[in-house]
Amino acid sequence: MRHTTLGGTGISVSDHGLGAMMFGTGNTDHDDCVRIIHRALDAGINLVDTADVYEQGVSEEIVGKALRGARRDDVVLATKGHMQMGEDHTHQGNSRRWLTRALDDSLRRLGTDHVDLYQLHRPDPHTDIDETLAALTDFVRAGKIRAFGTSTFPAEQLVEAQWAADRRGHLRPRSEQAPYSMLARGVEGAVLPTARKYDVGVLVWGPLSAGWLSGRIRSAADIDLSQGRTAIEAHKFDPARPGNARKLDAVRELAKLAEEAGLPLPHLATAFVRAHPAVSSVLIGPRTMEHLESLLTGADVTLPADVLDRIDEIVPPGTDLNSDDFYYTPPALEDPALRRR
Repeated sequence: MRHTTLGGTGISVSDHGLGAMMFGTGNTDHDDCVRIIHRALDAGINLVDTADVYEQGVSEEIVGKALRGARRDDVVLATKGHMQMGEDHTHQGNSRRWLTRALDDSLRRLGTDHVDLYQLHRPDPHTDIDETLAALTDFVRAGKIRAFGTSTFPAEQLVEAQWAADRRGHLRPRSEQAPYSMLARGVEGAVLPTARKYDVGVLVWGPLSAGWLSGRIRSAADIDLSQGRTAIEAHKFDPARPGNARKLDAVRELAKLAEEAGLPLPHLATAFVRAHPAVSSVLIGPRTMEHLESLLTGADVTLPADVLDRIDEIVPPGTDLNSDDFYYTPPALEDPALRRR
């Protein structure tokens, strides 16, 4: 497993990280999840990423159980706050009031006195970024976190955070966790170049595009909209929607390219996102040990220029085949009142 430095933090991370979103939800066997985490660490992965909202804290509890004891010191442990926890609508956001409680709750569930990277799970239009940065800076100075970053932030908000930190004397966000895959390349236009400009490390999530690039989908018949999917998930997979129809066409072409290159499609997918110079680590989110072992066998794949060029022909650089795949909608597009005089 190769390692690189996460932005300007000086923290060395493996170029594959373990995403823990499936632990407690996709895989409800906690002991099996612990075994998967241990296997990933044994394979050389040193970055484990979770979030408080993953199964409302269960993922963090599983990760904490797996890292209890000597393994904690060998792991770059990352978690996130922002999403609503429980029924109370005030238990969310990027305010000092909420993040202080959210971080303390995460530390308790993880069974540790600090996390190495604390991330804002999404932007918060209701909280001044100065307020948020001040709180995060205090968390660092208190020893509760070693560094902080963002997740799924548009480029303009990454810049705003950098400038606000500079103007007000706060510490700067040092990482961005961005959705990036061969089917969702929108971040190449501004997010990834902005991260490079400000020496912000990039952790990639969704390299398999929620399963579209798993190798199991070749035609509309392979998509089961009823199998345990929420309404939102079904919407994102419905092959009748134009964006998804474009994705299905691209998947067929990318699968052919993978076969010509002698690679499983998931290996092509993870190697593609790792090839971008802004990317520090790609997060893989296995549900089972079999999934993990399969992805680990592709950890050393490097794509030649001609294969990268063919991917560019199939899905042009900077293109999101389905605009829903950024997983964040700016408030100005959600609230009609903001677009009316």
